[in-house]
Amino acid sequence: MDQEFWEDKFHDECGVFGIYNKNNFNPAEMTYFGLYALQHRGQESAGIAVNDNGTIIYHKEMGMVPEVFDDVIIRHLQGKVAIGHVRYSTAGESLKENAQPLVIKYTKGHMAVAHNGNLVNADQIREELESKGCIFQTTTDSEVIAALLSRERIRHHSIEDSLVEVMREIKGAYSLLVMTPHKLIAARDPLGMRPLCIGKKEDSYIFASETAALETVGAEFIRDVNPGEIVVVNEDNIRSIQTEVPEESRMCIFEYIYFARPDSVIDGASVYEARLEAGKILAREFPVEADLVFGVPDSGLVAALGYSRESGIPYGDGLMKNRYIGRTFIQPSQGMREQSVRLKLNPFKSQVEGKRIILIDDSIVRGTTSKRIVKMLKDAGAKEVHMRISSPPVKYPCYFGIDTPHRQHLIACHNTVEEIAETIGADTLQFLSIEGLKKTPIGARCGFCTACFDGNYPIKVSKEEKYESKL
Repeated sequence: MDQEFWEDKFHDECGVFGIYNKNNFNPAEMTYFGLYALQHRGQESAGIAVNDNGTIIYHKEMGMVPEVFDDVIIRHLQGKVAIGHVRYSTAGESLKENAQPLVIKYTKGHMAVAHNGNLVNADQIREELESKGCIFQTTTDSEVIAALLSRERIRHHSIEDSLVEVMREIKGAYSLLVMTPHKLIAARDPLGMRPLCIGKKEDSYIFASETAALETVGAEFIRDVNPGEIVVVNEDNIRSIQTEVPEESRMCIFEYIYFARPDSVIDGASVYEARLEAGKILAREFPVEADLVFGVPDSGLVAALGYSRESGIPYGDGLMKNRYIGRTFIQPSQGMREQSVRLKLNPFKSQVEGKRIILIDDSIVRGTTSKRIVKMLKDAGAKEVHMRISSPPVKYPCYFGIDTPHRQHLIACHNTVEEIAETIGADTLQFLSIEGLKKTPIGARCGFCTACFDGNYPIKVSKEEKYESKL
């Protein structure tokens, strides 16, 4: 795929899955299928670590889940407990060393760590640890967490007591799985910014970034891990430790807009219903006369259905997605960029020709993709293209585990809605309001982080302050 096309979307950094097996399941095999269900959360590397009678063995590589694992590798990963990870890295960090789970040996033994999210004080902690002789092999925040855990483990009776202390020191967004020779531990940051849930299959407990992964392996959803909660599973029981948390949680609202699978439920709210509601509210906020409504595959489809139902304008198919193209596409020349987009998406000429189109997408980041899609539709004969976005304008970068461009590359940061419409060639353009967006996760038992829209960061971010001073 065209790299610029790929970069015109936000990307979540990873997904985690873990199982403490008390039945006759194959933990590595179950983790493989769980990771497959979470593949949308990370497509650059994958890994699985298992506890084999007190010894942790693992396999991880660059690539997607079916590329990294085969039957031989899965059969080799024999053990009672397993954790897995899929990763999408930020620019410059696409390295095998950064693939997870991270397996380390230390004074008290060994452990494996899998982490989804980003710490805003990781660089500061890393520098402090390095000044005291600590050596790091990767550039990930996960290794910073592991280093802190190993240090605190010397001072405390158990790994979970050590984790309580670590969570007092680290700042940011994280869903965390830690596997030791005798325990499987899950933890979620005090603001609950990244999702993590608990499932059960017979007597075995499972943790996953999304409920869709639980359903894939036939597990029953029990509940979400609470913000600031540590859940410990061993041979005897499952228990919870609740650390101190703020009054209101701040789940990343982009989970409902784009990141999570539509069939997942996060903190009590259906992702599918949230996207459907976003389309309905968008239709009420910004109606327009048209002949057909359709979405940009795949993340715009459900919102488009909601817009159609609310407006009464027929829903249809206007763009065909090629589901067999990978993320990497070598550009033979600058002149082939338009052709590469058509490898990913192609218009149905018979559906759009001569019609006034309402095109729904989940977001506009740089604007390059929207511009090309609008042009394709008009080249296919669309009379008008009215673009509606099921989220507000993205004006600020994220520092909590989502790969976003620098602020000067966000088209909404320095352009009005009218100017963006002109840039992408749309007849009209409108974005869902922040107030409307907050109403979309129906039944959610959480607050939301909307910092990428309004700059209201729930945690003080020194990077942002340094960056703003250079503008």
